[in-house]
Amino acid sequence: MENTDFIIPQVAEIKLTYSLLVKPSKLPKVAASRQAKEFFFQNWDLDKIEFVEQFKVMMLNRASKVLGILEISSGSSSGTVADPKLIFAGALKANACSIILAHNHPSGNLKPSQADIDLTRKLREGGKFLEIAVLDHLILTSESYYSFTDEGLM
Repeated sequence: MENTDFIIPQVAEIKLTYSLLVKPSKLPKVAASRQAKEFFFQNWDLDKIEFVEQFKVMMLNRASKVLGILEISSGSSSGTVADPKLIFAGALKANACSIILAHNHPSGNLKPSQADIDLTRKLREGGKFLEIAVLDHLILTSESYYSFTDEGLM
């Protein structure tokens, strides 16, 4: 006996694709915090670096080549929100193997706050679960930068 009361609804098919606009051999490689800082500076609105706090993420492939930089948030002169869901959604969409975090301190103070340290620790733990390494977290000012990795905090 056939049950005609049960109707299977149509659902969308989900596909995972990835399109790289630049040949992998042409992607720049990051081997040190100084290089990461330079790439972030090239993609930062320097008119805002002393005005509002922003948070960005650099996506890297397995060879430490830059796939892209994603702006996560732009806030006020004293803070911004770095949503882990958005950070890892971007990393997963880019098929990144690792990421480097960066945000600026409009005050010019390079010292990480306890919130900066806690967020970095939280993202490192989340990255381990997803097998996306969080390699570094940079704090930028118009004059210099601070690297969590260089300072032994990673």
